[in-house]
Amino acid sequence: MFGLGVPELIVILVIVLVIFGPKKLPEIGKAVGQGIRELKKATDTKEEPQTTEQKQSS
Repeated sequence: MFGLGVPELIVILVIVLVIFGPKKLPEIGKAVGQGIRELKKATDTKEEPQTTEQKQSS
């Protein structure tokens, strides 16, 4: 996808671990997971057609 292999991912993980520490890592992972989930949800939902009432109020 981005040309990242296993060695590159390990280096990134080690850098993140050094910067944030092992105690913050689960919190960061949770936040990233929630962000990805929300992004997928936003891209999967289809826009509902606007009615004339909604167009007038906009």
